[in-house]
Amino acid sequence: MEFSELIKTATVESVLLSCAGQPAVKGTLCITSHHLLLSSCPGGEGQPSAVELWLLIRNVDAVEKRLAGSSGTITLRCKDLKVLQLEIPGMEECLNIASSIEALSSVDSVMMMYPFFHRPQSLRLEEGWPRLPVEQHFQQIATQTTQWRLSDVNQDFAVCPTYPPAVIVPAAVSEETLRRAARFRQGGRFPVLSYYHTRNGTVMLRSGQPLTGPNRKRCPEDEMLLGSVLDEGERGFIIDTRSAQTAKQARMTGGGTEPKSSYPQWKRLHRPLERGRPLQESFIKLVEACNDASLGMDRWLGRLESCRWLSHVKAALSTACLAAQCLDREESCVLVHGAEGTDTTLLVTALAQVILDPGCRTLKGFQELLEREWIQAGHPFHLRCARSAYSHARLKQEAPLFLLFLDCVWQLSRQFPFSLEFSEGLLLTLFDNAYASDYGTFLCNNEKERCLCKVKESTHSLWAWLDQPEERKKYLNPLYSPNLLVIWPSVEPQSIQLWQGLFFRWIRSSQYLDEAWAEIWRLVEGSNTAVKESTENRLSHSLSDPAARMENER
Repeated sequence: MEFSELIKTATVESVLLSCAGQPAVKGTLCITSHHLLLSSCPGGEGQPSAVELWLLIRNVDAVEKRLAGSSGTITLRCKDLKVLQLEIPGMEECLNIASSIEALSSVDSVMMMYPFFHRPQSLRLEEGWPRLPVEQHFQQIATQTTQWRLSDVNQDFAVCPTYPPAVIVPAAVSEETLRRAARFRQGGRFPVLSYYHTRNGTVMLRSGQPLTGPNRKRCPEDEMLLGSVLDEGERGFIIDTRSAQTAKQARMTGGGTEPKSSYPQWKRLHRPLERGRPLQESFIKLVEACNDASLGMDRWLGRLESCRWLSHVKAALSTACLAAQCLDREESCVLVHGAEGTDTTLLVTALAQVILDPGCRTLKGFQELLEREWIQAGHPFHLRCARSAYSHARLKQEAPLFLLFLDCVWQLSRQFPFSLEFSEGLLLTLFDNAYASDYGTFLCNNEKERCLCKVKESTHSLWAWLDQPEERKKYLNPLYSPNLLVIWPSVEPQSIQLWQGLFFRWIRSSQYLDEAWAEIWRLVEGSNTAVKESTENRLSHSLSDPAARMENER
């Protein structure tokens, strides 16, 4: 397929661009293989044109057109929740532009997407891709315990297509035991280590559901694997992210739960979290309510409650707190799973680590956490983020699990404003890039697909871009002060707030908030400069004054 075949009209003059909160601009609209551009000429003749719009077409979630006389209006609803209007002279041009955008935004082939064509001058292709994220994580654990080992049983993705080639497993368990346990778990996702709690040596595992089925099948190898995690007399907790009823019904289709008789040291706790259509519909209803300017306060609060988005946030935080509490306070090991183990399971394990581990609250540590617990762990980004909140297409497997995680992290940053090194800006950038990106970091559904598509060899990493000094500063929290303690969030209804920085980002101006943060940065940098100058002055004085130098040496 050639992109040129999908572009019916490439250029249109005198197009009027409108966007909420910004003045309308008239200029020339151009469509390329991956971008929609509008350039205007602000001055007189001979003045250079200014690019007013540079929109990645993959970011378009819905295209709406309205014809009136000999012209038409196209409304573009974007995956990052921005809404743009284009008034186009000429009915045929309007229809052609709309058709071209619809066709280009619907291209589903991963290797035809923009990251495979994006070549920023400041980066090299090999930069920023974590070489061996699981291996690096294991090296940190290996300095504290010998009870775990790195297994390459999945080196060719034959045991589990959604796991990375290397996984961390109990040292006492053989490769053959892992292979057999994998056949007993949904999608081959046998229990692997997610997190080692350094304070007391407890661990958090994750997996897919056991395939007990209606006949209550057993798997000695799976029982041995989980049994090897606990010492005699110890107990562990299995946090199932389905309701007890849903888990019971899963037995009828081959799934199920770990029976108490087969796993006597493990206690099962059900904490249901939505992951599919209900979560996507909640997201859609919330965005609709945020965009409805006609709502009074009472109706707005009613719509906010009825969409249930904040209830999902509360449930996710509560379940992550439960996992963290089992590890830190109960000093018990935890296994987390739902059905497939690629959605709510990862939501809980990743959130629990942000709560427990101060290392995951740094910019670098948070990037490593996302790489390890979302990308390498097999969250199907390509399926879940195919559509955002505006699409008119029938829902398939879309669900904003990653957005829900980012929202929960934002709640933590709001309740603990000094404890996270990164700012809200990073969370917004991650949301944008998960749905439409210049970079290959969130492409595909798992590591096997990324290897087949040669993503690491052919695209740039988002982490490499964010780690550039001039970019990195944009995402730092000026109030950050390292906090080595566990951060226990409040999940009371009054403590969970709507993330206005995301859901109202394109509706309300953030000018005053941006100015406030700029002033905070100015004060922080001024304070750091004063401290540095004072230190340098004292040092200079001590070196030039013999008496002071002798005093320092004593």
